Amino acid sequence: MGFIVAANPFAQMLFSPLVGWWTNKLGSIRGPLIVSLLLFSFASAVYSCLEIFDHYVKHWMFWCRFLVGVSSANIAACRSYLSAATKHSERTKAVSMISLAQVLGFVVGPAVQSAVVPLGDEGVWIIPQKLRLNMYTATGWINVLLAVLNIYFFMPHVFKEHMISMKEAKQKQNLDEDKNSWKGPKPDYFAAWTLIVAFFVMVFNFMLLETLGTPLTMDQLGWSKKQSLWYMGMVMSIGALCSIITFASVAPLSKRFSEVKLMIWIGFLTVLVSNLACIPYSGDPPKRYDVDFKLNLTIFCDQHLKNTSLDKVLDREALNQVLRGYNRSLELNSTIPTNETAIRQMTLDCGEDLLGCPSTQEWCSWVPAMTYFQFIFGYVLTVLGYPIGVTLIQTLFSKVLGSRPQGVWMGLLVGSGCFSRVMGPVFVTYIYEEFGTLWTFSLSSSMMAVMLVWLLNFRKRLEPRQLGKEEEQGKELKVLVKNEPEINEPLEKNNS
Repeated sequence: MGFIVAANPFAQMLFSPLVGWWTNKLGSIRGPLIVSLLLFSFASAVYSCLEIFDHYVKHWMFWCRFLVGVSSANIAACRSYLSAATKHSERTKAVSMISLAQVLGFVVGPAVQSAVVPLGDEGVWIIPQKLRLNMYTATGWINVLLAVLNIYFFMPHVFKEHMISMKEAKQKQNLDEDKNSWKGPKPDYFAAWTLIVAFFVMVFNFMLLETLGTPLTMDQLGWSKKQSLWYMGMVMSIGALCSIITFASVAPLSKRFSEVKLMIWIGFLTVLVSNLACIPYSGDPPKRYDVDFKLNLTIFCDQHLKNTSLDKVLDREALNQVLRGYNRSLELNSTIPTNETAIRQMTLDCGEDLLGCPSTQEWCSWVPAMTYFQFIFGYVLTVLGYPIGVTLIQTLFSKVLGSRPQGVWMGLLVGSGCFSRVMGPVFVTYIYEEFGTLWTFSLSSSMMAVMLVWLLNFRKRLEPRQLGKEEEQGKELKVLVKNEPEINEPLEKNNS
């Protein structure tokens, strides 16, 4: 399952630079975006139809998520176009808006998932005995509809491309050919790669908390799976709403303070404190349950509710010894009732009522449990610091690169964020499950601290080349292009 989860970000990581390169070669983002949306629509539809396949279902799921990841590489093209379609002075506001649009997805996504939970596992049949619409497949069909709608929005009669940054560079260099306008000072590659690594660290810490959300609340707070999905959906939606306010504040703040300082002190420092807040310092260990006992209850239910023939013979007396501690017992001297409600009542809802930390995670016996306050406090700090951090990293990255085509470089930046999403499930599997919250948040805090110190040491290298005051206000356009009204006109429209 870990490979299936990682398939999406892994594919996006691989294809983001390629899509960026393709966009540079075409000089347009329309083609790459429409192709990627068609691919996204196809993969989402197949994902929602997985139950119709009798064999290799896991393989189909893997490739569906992989193709969705390939289609998601279009974000590199979008960010590249954003840099090309804005002037230097507009970049921060534009990047914050596209980041805000991404966060709106974080708001709507969990909310939609929570909204379709009432469909349940059974749902309703679309094709009788073949294909159903339930809480797991409904979101896939919603993705298909959204993809088709987006394809329409990128049609030529709706979406018009404007390369403002290229024209701005052309005017400053007094050049006639567009290709020459790309020739300018070489970017500071050290600063560019520093920002790529910083983007990886920031996204990794956000994805870590997001990936850990469900298992963490189930293990540490004793929530059921359904409770965890519901409450995490609500918490993430509320957190995303808070992020919207934060994103909206980036542009005004950047006019008053240095963007580099904002990124370091509000972005990275806040996320560092959120990680430190999640480290368990004192208290009792979390409640635990026996994994084998839960598995046996599940097998018992499968045998009597689904008539599943399993080779394993259950020791009912041993099950009863444990069930008596929960004021439950199996009927040993009479026929087991076929009523589902009765069976679920005597088996603790087939083991689903056994909550807490699984016995396979030995660290749960001695590591203090994370409190509800710790989790919420850490999450709030993350959703406040993360938007400022990622927005200003992307803004500074775009400014460091200058007016040259940024498709490949934006692909590398997106790829670094995707690599963090690949590492998230791996980190959860091999660090959290094996060593627990103490090691998990200590390591993530150390990573943030090292990155924070690095950024502080090289903060002057991250400052982009400053434009003159008149250039910031757009006044230079009237001076440099007196005899070129065809260039001056679209730029002045952009200012209005």
